[in-house]
Amino acid sequence: MTALRDALLVLADGAVFEGEAIGAELAVSTGEVVFNTVLTGYQEVITDPSYAGQVITFTYPHIGNYGTTAADDESARPVCRGVIIRDLARRRSSWRSDDDLDSFLRKHGIAGIAGIDTRRLTRHLRDHGALPGAFGTADEVTLKQAALDEPGTDGKDLVAEVTCTEPYTVGDGARRVVAYDFGIKTTILRHLSGIATVEVVPAHTSAADVLARNPDGVFLSNGPGDPAALTSIVGEIRQLIGAVPLFGICLGHQLLGSALGAETHKLAFGHHGGNHPVKQLSTGHVEITSQNHSYAVLDGTLGAAEVTHVNLNDGVVEGLAVKAERAFSVQYHPEAGPGPHDAAYLFDDFRDLMDGT
Repeated sequence: MTALRDALLVLADGAVFEGEAIGAELAVSTGEVVFNTVLTGYQEVITDPSYAGQVITFTYPHIGNYGTTAADDESARPVCRGVIIRDLARRRSSWRSDDDLDSFLRKHGIAGIAGIDTRRLTRHLRDHGALPGAFGTADEVTLKQAALDEPGTDGKDLVAEVTCTEPYTVGDGARRVVAYDFGIKTTILRHLSGIATVEVVPAHTSAADVLARNPDGVFLSNGPGDPAALTSIVGEIRQLIGAVPLFGICLGHQLLGSALGAETHKLAFGHHGGNHPVKQLSTGHVEITSQNHSYAVLDGTLGAAEVTHVNLNDGVVEGLAVKAERAFSVQYHPEAGPGPHDAAYLFDDFRDLMDGT
């Protein structure tokens, strides 16, 4: 690990936090500052394409202790704007690791800041909501202006930054699934390829193109940003409803809801963590779930669609279904790596829906 340099984090509302620069040597990095409450899985979080446009604050104080390994990457490269932590481990200690976190960040050009009072920062974000921010080795005035100039994620098509440019295929199962890549995670593809041959297509692929591939089902992936900015994608999904079984996760859930006529809204500080309790309304069963989203489907706007799951912390819609149209989705991550795995059964539900059972 290189010698640490003094750095500052400045939020758009003027709050200032002192720390030390880690990762790539950038004088200024900006983004929408959010917090994630996972106790482990920091590499999976950092490489999740859903964090495009955002700076990730880890509430767990000790980060980097087991290093990094390519086996845990959720995408080819991290696209988050930066990482904020309390304490960076001095050394990695895991038989699986092939690099330390600081080197991993530098290799991918991602800056970070350590030594931050993340407890104070998290309380600030809970009180004031996710905020644009800037951090780095530049002076406070420069960072404050950069934070004010940062537009955040509202109204931005961040999916265009993370989707694939050409179709590709994963797995060799008997069923055929076309998966829209809005920022799809490797672990999702691992689950899907266990039940089907998966053809991954770019985000703006037309419904006609998808149906021409003769899929048994279509998957709507996770991804970053504001679903309201993706009107053309919503229009294509609307044409798929009723034509083929549909399963959506996270942003895919919001886009399916939008295609069904629902409204979406931005949460104050979002759901980012690995311990959110979600209730399945049909059974009363409670699942502990992994979540990463700043936007959600607005309750009461879904019309004929059935709300299937709700968040027990704040009542946010966590699942929907239109059984007659063979379509369902969830806001949380049943594929979660490293876990929890309470909701992994949803991939079996998708298999059964495709099989008509």
